[in-house]
Amino acid sequence: MTTAFGTDRSSDSDTIAAAVAAAAQAAAAAMPAELVLRAGETVADPESVPLPPTPGAAVTAALGGEVSGDIVLVLSEEIVSALTNSPVGPMDVATALRPALEAAAAALGRVRVAAERVEDVVAALDGLRDKGVFLAVPLINGTEIAATLALQVTLPRPRERRGSLDLLRNVAMEVTVEIGRTRMTVSELLSLHPGEVVELDRAAGAPADLLVNGTLIARGEIVVVDEDFGLRISEIVTEAGEYGTPPA
Repeated sequence: MTTAFGTDRSSDSDTIAAAVAAAAQAAAAAMPAELVLRAGETVADPESVPLPPTPGAAVTAALGGEVSGDIVLVLSEEIVSALTNSPVGPMDVATALRPALEAAAAALGRVRVAAERVEDVVAALDGLRDKGVFLAVPLINGTEIAATLALQVTLPRPRERRGSLDLLRNVAMEVTVEIGRTRMTVSELLSLHPGEVVELDRAAGAPADLLVNGTLIARGEIVVVDEDFGLRISEIVTEAGEYGTPPA
């Protein structure tokens, strides 16, 4: 198994630090604030986490997939205030930060986030102690720390033999078809009106994604079945993250 941390458990500290730095930069680019953020120096000591001058709140979530663990995004009081006093109404801080958490997770490999929630800053950081590899990266605006990404991860182990799936065959799963995404500023959202077209990040005629519980498993063509929309599967995602043509 190859992840951003290397192959299996052979990762060294430099490789891990580089992966977390990339995750922090990805989170910085997806933050819901009009700030130009850059990732600072990676810190491995949980007693010396660089924080904003006035921390406002922490958003924490679980990591799952090729890498497991927990991720925490500490926000400055300024960012929290901007979200809770948004012109479109109070925004849920955890929901607003999910794109940043997802961007950080994606930089680590085939990793997903779940159960994001707002916590007290001290409690959130204490929850990362003594569980796995700990690293923190400040997200800097100019010369001041605006946020901090901290996480603890358990490195992937060699893949074990997969057990029987018989016990799971009747478990209901949420299946979603996604034709595209986009990002909009608050001012763009405020200017929306009936009849306006929102452009997505996918070309016309491109395959749509089939997601199960938020995880991409296939792609296909949108079709109409008895006046309802459907998806004709054209590609299946393999365990290696590659695509293959489904059997006839």
